[in-house]
Amino acid sequence: MSNKFSAVLVVLALAALAVSMSVFIVDEREMAIKFRFGEIMRSDYEPGLHFKVPIVNNIRTFPDLILTLDNRPERFLTGERKFVLVDFFVKWRISDIDSFYRATRGDELVASNRLLSIVRDGLRDTFAERTIQEVVSAERSALLTDMLTSARAASSDLGVTIVDVRVKRIDLPDEVSGSVFERMRQERARVASQLRAEGAEQSEKLRAEADRQRTVMLAEAYREAEQIRGEGDARAAEIYAEAFSQNTEFYYFHRSLEAYRRSVGRDGDILVLKPDSDFFRYFRYRNGAESQAEAVAE
Repeated sequence: MSNKFSAVLVVLALAALAVSMSVFIVDEREMAIKFRFGEIMRSDYEPGLHFKVPIVNNIRTFPDLILTLDNRPERFLTGERKFVLVDFFVKWRISDIDSFYRATRGDELVASNRLLSIVRDGLRDTFAERTIQEVVSAERSALLTDMLTSARAASSDLGVTIVDVRVKRIDLPDEVSGSVFERMRQERARVASQLRAEGAEQSEKLRAEADRQRTVMLAEAYREAEQIRGEGDARAAEIYAEAFSQNTEFYYFHRSLEAYRRSVGRDGDILVLKPDSDFFRYFRYRNGAESQAEAVAE
């Protein structure tokens, strides 16, 4: 009985081993390739449980995730023949598992080295077209746009996709940092001086225009004032003439009163006149006669 039970256990164990060797599981974060004696048979497996032929087939899985390639800082030569230290990293993923396996034999290290070479060449061309000032002051996304496009095209044969390339830091070597910053300072000083000069020029233009308008307005105002004054004097002369023609004696009397009002009765005024001067004719006689005989005759 025990021998029979042992035999059953052995059969069950062998069956379980055969089943375990005939199935495999593909995780949601993985891609799988099935081989038959080293030849690729299938690579389009969905996540879940799948079957294979033991010994004949073998399975290799690869990550279906975005991978990071972080490299040490590299030295690149700019358009001014000056070196900069660039610290960057690459985000990539496997897009075509068949091409990836054929190009790298499924070795991620080989794929990383080839990607690094492609990105390094693209960065070298990008920095060689720009000066240090343009490299330091440029937007990182704008700086890498063209390079990223060419790197993606070059990496397509590897069965991978470069998701992104980011520059973490751009440093200047000690031997060039001082001269570069001094050149940048001088450039900013030149721009500031130019802006100040343009502002001063604009200020002088505005001031000159304001002075011109002020002069024109004063001249026009003076011209209008003189015109009004002339019209007033003409009208006054006309009124005086009319008054004189209507009553000559009253006109003389009125003008004498005006003269008295303007010259007599103010503190500190001194008049040096003869007593028989015409200025006092209306003080001497009521009718303004020039002599007592004329005043009596009237």
